[in-house]
Amino acid sequence: MQISLVAVGRLKSGPERELVARYLDRAIATGKPLALTGFSLKEISESRASSAGARKADEARQILAECADDAFVVALDERGKASSSEDFAQLVARERDNGRRQMTFLIGGADGLDENVRKRADLVLAFSPLTWPHQLVRILLCEQLYRTTTILSGHPYHRA
Repeated sequence: MQISLVAVGRLKSGPERELVARYLDRAIATGKPLALTGFSLKEISESRASSAGARKADEARQILAECADDAFVVALDERGKASSSEDFAQLVARERDNGRRQMTFLIGGADGLDENVRKRADLVLAFSPLTWPHQLVRILLCEQLYRTTTILSGHPYHRA
């Protein structure tokens, strides 16, 4: 199953970009034997519209254009459902085992996600009820995807 990430905003060179790359590289290496591939990141430009609603709508059009019709879509939003790392890994495994070809994770910009994006999502997931900067959410998601591959392969990285 192909794993893709769609995120609003571009990370500049520096520690955040390095952490994203490190965790995605690890996920690629450990995911391959599990039939989890891709781990690609598509960065969407932040809208320059004058109001938050208009910015979210502009960004939503770009985000939704990146979602395949048959993809299982997970939108990251602080109002979403909380999950343990083990449950997250089992979700990924279940979708893969059910023959899903694509799983796409969506991260909004500074204003969050438009309601149309949340409606398209098969799951709205929260890492916490706290609001996190979208750059940090990207790192957290990439780490969780790597952690997922280690949980599914029985690797000792996840010690819960």
